[in-house]
This record gives sequence, C-alpha cells and structure tokens, in this order.
Amino acid sequence: MVALITGASSGIGEATARRLAREPDTRLILVARREERLRGLAEELAGASVLVADLTDEDAPARVAERVEDEHGRLDLLVNNAGAAWRGRFGDAGWENVRRHMELNFDAVVRLTEALLPVLRRSTPSAIVNVSSTAGRVARGKSGGYSASKFALAGWSDALHAEERAHGVHVGLVLPGFVTTEGFPQTELHARAITRWAISTPDKVAEAIMDAGPGRKAERYVPRAYWLAAAARILLPRAVRRATGAGGLSPRTGSRD
Repeated sequence: MVALITGASSGIGEATARRLAREPDTRLILVARREERLRGLAEELAGASVLVADLTDEDAPARVAERVEDEHGRLDLLVNNAGAAWRGRFGDAGWENVRRHMELNFDAVVRLTEALLPVLRRSTPSAIVNVSSTAGRVARGKSGGYSASKFALAGWSDALHAEERAHGVHVGLVLPGFVTTEGFPQTELHARAITRWAISTPDKVAEAIMDAGPGRKAERYVPRAYWLAAAARILLPRAVRRATGAGGLSPRTGSRD
C-alpha cells in the first residue's frame, strides 16, 4: 500500500504515519512544512519518503502529484490531515480570519485531491480520508472561521464519495473532538475530572483514520460519543445554541503540519 499523509510532522499526522507503518508492505509519503521533523520521522519509519511543501502554495499540488507518479506510479490512500485554527470573533477578526481557514483547511485539500485523483482512480480500490472536526458539525463562538472550513470539508466529502464510488475510490471522514497535541495541550480540560473523558489522543484518531480509509467506513467521531453532539445539533438546535453560545474552547484536529 502506498499512502500519503499531509501534516505528517506532528500530532495526528505523525501518529497516522506511525500506525500505517505497522501495516505490511506499506510505503509512506510524508508531507509537511517542517523538513527537520519530517526527516527525523522518516528515519524512524524506514522506507518513508519526505516532501516538504506548504500546501497553500500555487504549485504544491502539482509537485506532490509528480512525486507520487515518479516514485510509485500509484496511490492507495490519501490522508488529508493538514490544518490549523486561529481563534477570533467575526466582528473582530473579520473576513481575513475566515479566508485563511478556508485557504488551508478546505481549498488546499480540494486542490491536492484534484491533483491526485487520476492516480487514485488508477489504483483502485483506493481511499481518501478527510480529517474534519466535530466543529464541522457543531460550531462555537470565536471559532466560526475554523468551523466554516470544516463544515465545508464534511459536505464536500459526502458529495465526493457519491461521485467517486463508481470509480472505486472510497471517501471517508474523520471528525475528532478535543485532541491533545503539541500545539493544543488541552490543559483546561485535563485539569477537570468532569471533562477529561472528552479528550482524545492522536493515536486514537489514527485508528479512526484506519477505519475510514482501509476499513472503508463512512465516518468516525473521536471519541465516538461525540456523534451525540452532531445529532443534538439537528434535533435540538435551540438547546445546542444556548450551550455553545458563550464560545470558549473549540475542538481541534491538529496543527498545520
């Protein structure tokens, strides 16, 4: 299996690379901006290749696709994990905050997937896993830009699966809640016994990615109980708005790379 992981230098991306490396005959392509971190991980995971790229650059999708074609000529799994969050109220942060979220968390994913779709179709059965967020189903104050990008990613993933199913390309969606990563230690949640249950780890998200990719599940929440929040948003929208209206913490899927 040839698998490409974006945002592979830390957090969920790194955990996913380590998990996939345990699968037999797996060849990894690790994509992120931080070259030193990527090369250190690749040395641990013998046989992994490294591609340093900022996925918002105009030429990034073409460079990634060229590398995949030149090195492997096939792609069995694409994990679109790279993303970031910048908190701020819309009245203060404005359109620019929304724009930068959409550029990385949605537009870059769409552009990379477009570039790699031909090789994914040739490699069937293949899979794409898009890492969204529980914030892509339930929004909170001060994280509207982030939620907008993750809502868009979730909706587009559903449509893409419907379109690519006939071509043998599965599209799975992973929706993490609060995850402890390098940039998001979740200190406040860890400090209270009543909220510790809500925190997950990159390793658990990596297992969900395995379910949504090679396991061909439609979607996975992490922790699993977070699907209740998404259901409540549909069934009890007024109650959810009251519960989330104060803002505060927002679920986070991982660092930019």
